[in-house]
Amino acid sequence: MIENTKYKNRWNFAFIDESTKKEIRRKLLKAVAIPGYQCPYSSPEMPISRGWGTGGLHVTLAIIGREDIFKIIDQGSDASVNACNLRDFVHAMTGCGTTFDTRKATLIQTRHRITEEALTDKQIYVLQVPQPEPLRSVERYEYRTRQMHGEADYAKMWVSLYESYVRHGDILLGAGYPVRVNGRYIMATTPIPRWDIPNLHQAETPYLFGAGREKRLYAIPPHTTVEPLEFEDVRFHIEDFSGALCYQTGYGKAFLDEIYGDDGSRQWVVNDSNFLDKLKNGETIVPFMNPYLEKLPS
Repeated sequence: MIENTKYKNRWNFAFIDESTKKEIRRKLLKAVAIPGYQCPYSSPEMPISRGWGTGGLHVTLAIIGREDIFKIIDQGSDASVNACNLRDFVHAMTGCGTTFDTRKATLIQTRHRITEEALTDKQIYVLQVPQPEPLRSVERYEYRTRQMHGEADYAKMWVSLYESYVRHGDILLGAGYPVRVNGRYIMATTPIPRWDIPNLHQAETPYLFGAGREKRLYAIPPHTTVEPLEFEDVRFHIEDFSGALCYQTGYGKAFLDEIYGDDGSRQWVVNDSNFLDKLKNGETIVPFMNPYLEKLPS
């Protein structure tokens, strides 16, 4: 039972019962063994609605230990309503320590962003997933998407990318850009921006994905090849913030949010709140060196 006296003898450690945790762990092992493959799981009821992060929470509560240090972000912020509520819940159900500091965390859960600070092999990264099926935009029936994955038949996805380019002069996919994992499965990256896609390639950190509403788990193990879909003459590119600098720090090699000052002027600020705080405090940071920065037009 958990050590927090307020909840002692009322809830199992990490809320979920042990048999369900074992099931989730077994499915995660399968997901790690077959990178990019979607594993169905039971998706147990939680005290939050599906669609508000239950998949990520299932993964977190199934693997968290008493000595873990937990961090959670939402849209790059540690202080959003979603992040604060889930952080409080995990702490109440486990008694584990929590932190805003990316460097100190051993288990990080997120929605819509990957941290700007480089991750290590001592950390696990959990992503909340709204829609795990990358083929849903081109095929409405589930049995057909299963068959397409099994046969590695991704022609409809390639046609969709080609049509986007022909109509708009670019592949108009921002958040959730599809990738091919380990040369086999096309995978949904969740609504992270293109900026974060390179973090997944040959990473030191395991990435675990949980979709509670759709009842799917999948994973990218460390040192796995992750390639964004692109054509030989139409290459993948990240968001271009050329000429934009954070108005608080002057930093320009991070994902930036566009805001407007009191005078109506257009400004930019670093999206990752912990990374921004460290920049302002002058702390030593090891940022992820995005290889696509060099490919942006000067």
